[in-house]
Order: sequence, then C-alpha cells, then structure tokens
Amino acid sequence: MNQPTFRFARTFAFFWAIAMSLILSLSTPVSAAEAFAPVKLQTLRSVDITASDPAGDGTRYAPDTSPLPRDFVQQPPLIPHTIEGYIVSKEFNKCMDCHAWPRAGAAKATKISITHFKSREGAEMSSVSPNRYFCNQCHVSQTDSKPLVGNTFKPGAGMR
Repeated sequence: MNQPTFRFARTFAFFWAIAMSLILSLSTPVSAAEAFAPVKLQTLRSVDITASDPAGDGTRYAPDTSPLPRDFVQQPPLIPHTIEGYIVSKEFNKCMDCHAWPRAGAAKATKISITHFKSREGAEMSSVSPNRYFCNQCHVSQTDSKPLVGNTFKPGAGMR
C-alpha cells in the first residue's frame, strides 16, 4: 500500500471507530427512573444543588402574575409564567403566539418592545430582529425560590 492510501485508511478507521462508539453509546437503553431522575448540579462555589424540588422547599414557578419590579434601568422583564415545554427555535417561537403585536390584545399579553424590531445597526425592521428572536437569552421565568448563595445586591438609585 502506498503512503497516501495507508494514511487515508488509518484516518478512516479512526473516525469509523469513533462513530461506532457514539452510535453504541446512544443506543444503550435508559430506564425511566434514570431518564427522569433529578439532575445534580454544582455552583461555581461548589455548593450542590438539584434541578428539581423533590423536598418541597418552595421552589416553584409563579402562575400568571403581575410582573416583578425591575432592579436596574435596562433589566429585561421577567416572565410571569412558566415556559416549560415552550419551543423557541429558528423555525418557531412559541412566545410569539401571545406576545407578537397582532396577537397581544386578544391574548391579554404584553407586546414585545419596539426595540426588538431594530437591527444591530439601529435600522427599523418589519419583523423581530434575529438578535432579539431567542427570548430566553434575556428573559427568565420569575420564581419564589430561595437564593442559592447570599446576596447583597441593592437596586439602582434611579429605580427607587
């Protein structure tokens, strides 16, 4: 076998082995208990947390409620309802079912801000800017959960 052919065969075998190991690892059956078990997480300060509330310590999403007050001038509003199961992809944005300008009145929802219709350069657009399309980049659901770590944050003076 000449040198280029041997190099190709060796490279092909390497990637074939990786692909097969990935396929086998993905096809390993997982029990329902393993699939829905709480996820163990650790904060940057090495505090263990759980991504669910099995102990019933009060962590929950608030039902549709009035929005919480903002703590600083440019803070994106919090979402006053759960968004579990909402799909936001490049093909579909569930948030727009209620918050798009034509639908907000009928849904009794807040219209998305006019700032979401500006391009990166500041030009007005007729639809939501791609930079503002993925709502969860800035907006999060409000909860009444306990803080994970101590916090001494005070709202900005302009917000009092």
